[in-house]
Amino acid sequence: MKFTEKPGTTIIIFLALVSVFYLVGFWLIFRLASATPLMLSVGLAAIVTCLLTNRKLDTLGWRWPGWKHQWSNYLIPLGYSLLAYSFIWIANFGDWYNLEFLLEKKDSYNLGSWTNFSVVIFHFTITATISFILLLPSVLGEELGWRGLLVPALSKTFSFGGVALISGFLWAAWHWPLMLKGLYGNDITPLPYQLILFTIGLMSMSVIMTYFRLKTNSLWPAVILHMSHNVFLQKFFTPMTAEVPSSVWFIDEFGAILPITIFIFAIYFWRKGQNEFRVANT
Repeated sequence: MKFTEKPGTTIIIFLALVSVFYLVGFWLIFRLASATPLMLSVGLAAIVTCLLTNRKLDTLGWRWPGWKHQWSNYLIPLGYSLLAYSFIWIANFGDWYNLEFLLEKKDSYNLGSWTNFSVVIFHFTITATISFILLLPSVLGEELGWRGLLVPALSKTFSFGGVALISGFLWAAWHWPLMLKGLYGNDITPLPYQLILFTIGLMSMSVIMTYFRLKTNSLWPAVILHMSHNVFLQKFFTPMTAEVPSSVWFIDEFGAILPITIFIFAIYFWRKGQNEFRVANT
C-alpha cells in the first residue's frame, strides 16, 4: 500500500527512514572504515520516501540549472575558506604552511625535485579537480535527502527562513552521534564548543544551499557547494595550516573562525531569500 503525498507525511516518513538507515550506515563505518555508506543512506531514505508517497523521483531536483549557479556554488566555499584561513594565518592562530604535510605530498606525488611553492600549486590543482570529482557519489547521496527532498517538502509549509534553519539543524544533528563517539571533530576542545560551532557552520551553509535549491529548482548547486566545502577544507586549507598550541580553538569546522565566516556569507543569502521567497510555496 502506498501513501498519498502530503508535506507532513513526506517529512515524517523521510526522517523515520533516515533514522533507521542511519543505524546501518553507522555500523558500516566500523566495518568498512568509510563514512560513504552513512552518507548514501540519506539518499536511499529519500528514494524510498518517494516510492512510499507516490512522489516522482524527478521532484528531487535532477534538472541541471546552468553553469552560472554551479560556478557560484563551487567558488563560494573557496571564498569563505580562503578568507577564514587568511585571518587565521595573519592572526597567528596557525601558520602558512605545514612543511611536514607538504613534504608528504611531495613524496606521494613523486615530485622530489620540485620547489615547495610548485608542489602547493600542484596539490591545490589536484584538490580542485580530481579530489573534488571523487566526492560526487557520497555527497550526492547525502544531498538527495537534505536538499533534494527535505527542502522542497518543508517549503510547502514554512517560509524561506524556516526551511533553511530546520533543514540545517537536522543536517547538523545528523552528524552529532559521530562527534559524540569521537569519530568527527577533535579530542582537545570541549565537546559543547565543537557542537555549537559546527552547528552554526552547517546551518549557515544551509541558508546558502536552501536559497539556490529554491532559486533553481535543482539539487545540483547544493551538491557542488557541499563538495567544494569538503574538498577545499579537508584536503587543502586545514592540512596546509601548521598548527600552534591555540590552533584547535580556531581552525576547521570545529573552531571559531570558519563558522563565523560562513555565517557572514549566510546573512547575504538570508536577506535575498527572505525577499525572494516571502511566503511558503503552495
